[in-house]
Amino acid sequence: MSTARIHAHYVIETGGSLESAAAAMAGEQSTGTFVALPGETPELHARHAATVERITPLDDAVVPSLSGAVASADSRYRRAEVELSFPLENVGTALPNLLATVAGNLFELQQLSGIRLEALDLPPAFGAAHPGPQFGIEGTRRLAGVQDRPIIGTIIKPSVGLTPDETAALAGDLARAGLDFIKDDELMANSPHSPFDERLSAVMHSLQDAADDTGALAMYAVNVTDELDEMLRHVDAVAEAGGTCVMVSVNAVGLGALRAVRERSSLPIHAHRNGWGAMTRHPLLGYSYAVWSQLWRLAGADQLHVNGLRNKFWEPDASVLRSARACLRPENGHPAVMPVFSSAQSADQAADTYAALGTVDLMYVCGGGIMAHPDGPAAGATSIRQAWRAAVDGVPASEYAQTHAELAAALSLFAR
Repeated sequence: MSTARIHAHYVIETGGSLESAAAAMAGEQSTGTFVALPGETPELHARHAATVERITPLDDAVVPSLSGAVASADSRYRRAEVELSFPLENVGTALPNLLATVAGNLFELQQLSGIRLEALDLPPAFGAAHPGPQFGIEGTRRLAGVQDRPIIGTIIKPSVGLTPDETAALAGDLARAGLDFIKDDELMANSPHSPFDERLSAVMHSLQDAADDTGALAMYAVNVTDELDEMLRHVDAVAEAGGTCVMVSVNAVGLGALRAVRERSSLPIHAHRNGWGAMTRHPLLGYSYAVWSQLWRLAGADQLHVNGLRNKFWEPDASVLRSARACLRPENGHPAVMPVFSSAQSADQAADTYAALGTVDLMYVCGGGIMAHPDGPAAGATSIRQAWRAAVDGVPASEYAQTHAELAAALSLFAR
């Protein structure tokens, strides 16, 4: 019998006692239920029960964070950090079963008016059982042909409505503008107005033509998201067409499906996190990015979205940077993955991003920050490269802009 255990770290809130809430969590996710059962022998409990390892009280609240919980008798909602451990023998190393154990029904317990999974400490068996990223940072850089600066990219827009030929024409223009990386929007996958096979063929021909002019083939993250059989067929088709990257909306397809893509694919996997806000936006519900990214990295993602500084969404900069740092750390015996900065990024955020992270090992994906440049997309791409060059050299962007017109125009439009 293995003695290895999975350790899960939570922040919880309860109207009752912290000890009772933690015990309910451990019981619900291992051997227990709401009433004692004849089959729950002392021997079974000793071998398979989850253990409450630690309870660290935090400040109380006066109103519950979530509805539906048992009300507090004294109008105090107690908060704490709670560590549970689960026998590896209960779970094995399958990622879907891991998630069912450390999360699952915990979010529905009446005893809890708030619960968030903050961190997972996994036994080495998980790193050994799962492939992890095939390319990571180094492999992504090699395929993109970019070293010593961020990989600079953009998203094909409009999100929906373009035909395959229109998409291809735009992709070719973007490649000629000097973009390293071009991705499908998450909403553009295999729709009737832009069937996957037609779009892939048209875009790859256009990018090859652009490469004949520029000498470099832009990395194209083709959105292969679909039902599993079709998605795996798409993965094969991208490789056969000479593609260099596949994109998957990971929350939509699930951990098992992404692992199947990883086993099938000879190309980097660009993991788009659309839907992520539903899992994390409330501070006392869902998961942390550290947990979310850990699972997808084990399943095989090479590039993970982290949002961006001064973005257009809800997420504060400190959270974005924590996410990026999580990507940049080796995890479970596997290498670091490439954080993807996006969402209203432009030349304006480059200096702050570099100052905070201290690395250029990232993708910097700008939509309007490139496409809306007053002098066109080529100047937009140049302005991003100039902004990062200034940042790495320690020159204020405003000073560098005095001798670099593209950056000056970008800052005039985008700085806030």
